[in-house]
Amino acid sequence: MNSLEESSYLVRIRCNQCGERFTLKGREKKGRVETGFNQCLCDNLMDFEIVSEKL
Repeated sequence: MNSLEESSYLVRIRCNQCGERFTLKGREKKGRVETGFNQCLCDNLMDFEIVSEKL
């Protein structure tokens, strides 16, 4: 892995509907941080507070 191509991130996701929190590791690909996260346990698909920091 070349560190210039992909960077690791710590991603904190909070659901704005039920308050559930998730902490995931992600990688930057094509200008976006990808974690594989799809939806909250309460079936929320869109309403999240997302904070990421580079590792």
